[in-house]
Amino acid sequence: MTKREHGTTKSYIIGFILSLMFTLIPYYLVVNKTVTGNALLATILGVAVLQMFVQIFFFLHLGRGPKPFYNVVFFFATAGIIVIVIGASLLIMSNLYRNMSPGEVTKKLAQGEGIAQVGDKKTGACQGVKNNHLVTISSGQVNPAHTQAQLCDTLTFINKDDRIRDIAFGSHPHHEEYGGQAEENLRKGYPKTITLNQAGTYEFHDHLDPQVTGSFNVSP
Repeated sequence: MTKREHGTTKSYIIGFILSLMFTLIPYYLVVNKTVTGNALLATILGVAVLQMFVQIFFFLHLGRGPKPFYNVVFFFATAGIIVIVIGASLLIMSNLYRNMSPGEVTKKLAQGEGIAQVGDKKTGACQGVKNNHLVTISSGQVNPAHTQAQLCDTLTFINKDDRIRDIAFGSHPHHEEYGGQAEENLRKGYPKTITLNQAGTYEFHDHLDPQVTGSFNVSP
């Protein structure tokens, strides 16, 4: 094996410094909460890819062996499969967390069936509904921007734009759950109605267009 396949002391030092940098950067971002949500995940994944390339070229010396082409092809094929598996796993876990968390499922089922109480325990659902409030999204504008309602009223979202809206509760990118619901997919001509079964002041936004925001207050 030639010296070219091993690398030099200088290359090892450079690789070590870069590895250290790409380890400390994600740690700093997470601890100091400089970036959050999907931006943090994307940044960590990007740094991880850079870290992988550092390990490949400065320490594993991929491509310097007697059959570099085959080594590179097999390596990137394996790396691609790993990325697909990890990405799909993150997507599935995120979807399950939003739609299948125990508290959310219980509240949604209870509200759907109108079950306000089981034994001596209240479910948080409303047995009957009162007034309905309309929130219209047109040309990227929410009207009204703020809705004042009473407990057990209903709130109907109407999308008049051609693009799909993904209504999420809370401020972007920190989504939260309201009444057992995390997000509502809103298409033109297909309004969605929620029952206001939690008192307080809440925000909502379009996850696909965070500039589209609104709020509502539910009085007891």
